[in-house]
Amino acid sequence: MKKLTLLAALTATLSANVQAFDVESKYTQACAACHMMAVAGAPKAFDAEAWAPRLEKGMDTLVQSVTNGLNAMPPRGLCMDCTADQYKALIEYMSTPK
Repeated sequence: MKKLTLLAALTATLSANVQAFDVESKYTQACAACHMMAVAGAPKAFDAEAWAPRLEKGMDTLVQSVTNGLNAMPPRGLCMDCTADQYKALIEYMSTPK
């Protein structure tokens, strides 16, 4: 029984690690194409001044803009599998100076 419990705990831990969201990797994969160089009006990543007026609208509004698309950004941006919480993490990541 102890072995079975240990195996179940190990499996759960490995599953959680595999499913963990890597914001930096997802930024590179899905957001950098436009946000790295502020393409088509996208706020430049890591530029607090560029993000300030957008952040004033509130996080829920920003997530809604990503989900529905805004101006040149298509619906869901380039992250079709992101959740609302993951979009929040990406926005926080891109809006914070490095």
